[in-house]
Amino acid sequence: MEVIKTPIEGLLVIEPRIFQDARGYFVETYNEQRYMDAGITAKFVQDNQSCSSYGVVRGLHFQRPPYAQAKLVCCTRGRVLDVAVDLRHDSPTFGQWYGVELNEDNHRQFFISRGFAHGFSVLSDMAIFTYKCDNLYHPEADGGLLLSDPALNIDWQIPVEKRILSDKDTKHPLLNNLPIIF
Repeated sequence: MEVIKTPIEGLLVIEPRIFQDARGYFVETYNEQRYMDAGITAKFVQDNQSCSSYGVVRGLHFQRPPYAQAKLVCCTRGRVLDVAVDLRHDSPTFGQWYGVELNEDNHRQFFISRGFAHGFSVLSDMAIFTYKCDNLYHPEADGGLLLSDPALNIDWQIPVEKRILSDKDTKHPLLNNLPIIF
């Protein structure tokens, strides 16, 4: 696998080796030792999967300490734009975001350290999105950041009029109104 550092410390793109032949393909999606060798020491304790249609934008979500989560995410069917926003107040990249396309062909994974808000938009007719978390989900620690915050200026690659959002995701605060969390 190849590990690609991003401009934001704590975010890594993983490109696994893909073995293809007439039968299809094989890809190793996780190997604890290889990931530890790459600097990913998170011990994953929960796996999640979502299925969404074109235009769905989920996020930007995070879990407050002590239940903050690191995530290893991928798209096993379809295409998504995956985005992480740095919420670490002591970070030189606080408030900056990084996005990467994850899809069923590139098999890329995106590692997101604790201290980030996370979200994705579905660019294909349908997408199946999976992620590993290093901490269990706790509803009382749920937090969010408004995905249309003009200070972030994230291009979700979905026209505003075609975005499908949960009611909850339309009510998150702006970055400037978010208390110090991380």
